Amino acid sequence: MSTKTALASTLGAILLGVGIAVAGGDGSVETSGLPVFAWAAIAIFAVQWIAFLVAWSIHSERFFDLVGSLTYLGAVGFCLALAESPGFHSCLVAAMVAIWAVRLGTFLARRVHANGSDSRFDAMKYRFAWFLFTWTTQGLWVLATAGAALAAITQTGRPVVGPLTLLGVSLWVVGFGLEVVADEQKRRFRAEPDNRGRFITIGLWGRSRHPNYAGEILLWCGIAVLAAPALTGWSHLTLLSPVFVWLLLTRVSGVPLLEAAADRKWGDHADYLAYKARTPVLWPRLSRR
Repeated sequence: MSTKTALASTLGAILLGVGIAVAGGDGSVETSGLPVFAWAAIAIFAVQWIAFLVAWSIHSERFFDLVGSLTYLGAVGFCLALAESPGFHSCLVAAMVAIWAVRLGTFLARRVHANGSDSRFDAMKYRFAWFLFTWTTQGLWVLATAGAALAAITQTGRPVVGPLTLLGVSLWVVGFGLEVVADEQKRRFRAEPDNRGRFITIGLWGRSRHPNYAGEILLWCGIAVLAAPALTGWSHLTLLSPVFVWLLLTRVSGVPLLEAAADRKWGDHADYLAYKARTPVLWPRLSRR
């Protein structure tokens, strides 16, 4: 990525963030002349840029994922603190985001610590514009994915617990469980010395090439469904959160990068090609083969 492209992409991410802040702030309780949702959006990006300056000064990516997870926690806590007497619904939405953020942040931080570095950042952490774009994108990622939850928490009305609550929680539980189990299966597989240099095909990974990402998308669908009854006006646009997650994981980062890396490493192995042919990219197949 060239410097001009990185800077243009950074500006694009900021503008998209502004759009989400405006839409999500519709119906939000206000403080100091701005919707609380907008203040949360400003804080989300500010945290990333402050962390970027520290990371750039030492050319390190080791706390990138940790900062992202802490930003989710800080954002839901900030919105809860400034919401108008948050009820059960708001606390439930916040808890679901917080549980996910703590679990995933801890998992990723331990993985980077164990590996010593994150290979995704090998080149970009020495290129200012590219590294800045990465941190800015993380701010957009936090705002876009948690947008429906933050909007629901900060709305002036209080929704009634109903069928959508049960559906949203159910989707989140299934997605969260899928992600946790997939990550743990891969961690244990990699911890075995005999598996060094091999690709995983056990457990959920025998039914999907990226079951953890399937769980990630599903749990955000659950949060969006849970948040929907609380939203009004333009804040309904934040319900696109799961679409943003799906696009980023399957079209930008995540799946494309991992598939390309796997193809380079095992693309000439017959057993890997057979695994790819019989195993879906994302959504796990239910039947055994």
